[in-house]
Amino acid sequence: MIGPLTLRSAARKWNANSTKEGVLFDQNLPAGGSWSRVCSRHTALTVTDLEGGASIPMLLYRAEQHGERYCMPDTLKAQHVSCLTAGNALYSDMGRVMASIVSDTCGWHDTISGHLTDPALRERWGALSYQEARNEWRRSARDLLLLELAKHGLDRRDLVANINLFTKLAIDDGGGLSFEATNSIAGSQITLRFELDTLVILASAPHPLDPSPEFNARPVRLSLNRVVPPAADDLVRTWCTENARGMAESETLS
Repeated sequence: MIGPLTLRSAARKWNANSTKEGVLFDQNLPAGGSWSRVCSRHTALTVTDLEGGASIPMLLYRAEQHGERYCMPDTLKAQHVSCLTAGNALYSDMGRVMASIVSDTCGWHDTISGHLTDPALRERWGALSYQEARNEWRRSARDLLLLELAKHGLDRRDLVANINLFTKLAIDDGGGLSFEATNSIAGSQITLRFELDTLVILASAPHPLDPSPEFNARPVRLSLNRVVPPAADDLVRTWCTENARGMAESETLS
């Protein structure tokens, strides 16, 4: 297992030597919005928290076969982690690495607490329809994720455990979870390099455990770039033995 100092050094090395070959797009995901796209192997998506306090639920599916998708249990047990940061791989339910976190200035991304549903939204903040609030209307992460899934022939049966980018939960001595509002500051970034052609689904909605009395969806910036393939000494490949195996499995599909 790589130690923290080695990890930070490796992250800087990736930034210096990744040789970005071209920007494919660069755009904002507005607060309360959703987004989906197939991100090809050997591209990297950088998500930037523009204002601080963002919570971005994310789902991943293999582009050629949607039945293969991000698997939270395998991702955590393979790497002996409970949250995600630079050096971690995102595994599919077929044991392949779908994406690698090659850079992260936030340091903690939640994997276990799910996403905001309509009943939770109504209970916490009250519903506001489009007719009432126009572009300020309130939509749950569940609604936004289902909207994007439908664009690709998927539905609620295809929902799996999601990742919450930029979100951190603290665990007390009794096992209770509490939301840490200051985990992500303005300008925090995470970069995901794709090891398979991957359908990425993102939404911008408050975390279900956010105690704020205000409905605080936040905007993020999305930048997709072409990058070089991972080397033998790649940060994620060498994080643990299982990652080397999982990345090798992904490479057999090339």
